[in-house]
Amino acid sequence: MTNQDPVAAFHQERAERIAQYGRDENFKRLSQDWLRESMARKYVYNFDWMGRPIIQYPQDMVAMQELIWAVRPDLIIETGIAHGGSLALSASMLALLDMCDAIEAGVSFDPRISNRKVLGIDIDIREHNRIAMERHPMASRIQMIEGSSVAGETVERVRNLAVGYSKVMVCLDSNHTHDHVLAELNAYAPLVSAGSYCVVFDTFVEDMPPGFFEDRPWDPGNSPKTAVQKYLETHEDFMLDLDVQDRIQVTVAPGGFLRKLEAA
Repeated sequence: MTNQDPVAAFHQERAERIAQYGRDENFKRLSQDWLRESMARKYVYNFDWMGRPIIQYPQDMVAMQELIWAVRPDLIIETGIAHGGSLALSASMLALLDMCDAIEAGVSFDPRISNRKVLGIDIDIREHNRIAMERHPMASRIQMIEGSSVAGETVERVRNLAVGYSKVMVCLDSNHTHDHVLAELNAYAPLVSAGSYCVVFDTFVEDMPPGFFEDRPWDPGNSPKTAVQKYLETHEDFMLDLDVQDRIQVTVAPGGFLRKLEAA
């Protein structure tokens, strides 16, 4: 008979299992094979969040909600809007945080009023997507900016909007070339709060066969993962959180979950 706390025992068992996944080359290879085959079939386009298409794998959606719950950000900055599903996911998680804060404080909760916000940036917000997001139930929590995410005026505007927020998370998911992602990292990673994350999506491009994205400018050697690796060479305030990818296995962001370290 053991006196170990059952909750602690559960989490310890899970941590050991996830660590084993990280050492299981066969399991990782199978997961990579499935990712490649499902990507070739556009599986990632099959899902919605609160009625808006979200071009993400379910595993990455789960990972993002866990990170948001753990960090409890008051501002999430996202590059790449597409149909707006990712903005809806982030905004809905912020609404849940507000609701839980209100319950814990014993105060009333108005879902339309919040200091927490999602800021989405895209070089081309298509009109039908803009209208849909402006009419969405989460619209009061979302602000959209049209313009290149790496243009000086856009970066300055985002930095000004971020003033006053204490917990900031960043998600980069627009143009996936090395130079563009590195420029986004240089622009927005400094806004990330200690203990929070900069999530760089589509680092998996580096692991795909050459020419896999035949109609896109990115390819192995010119990908978000190479940008992350370059950025980390000179930014020791970030570390790769490999636990996330080991846990979910199927992800478009292997080596892309960057956690900002607490100040020494």
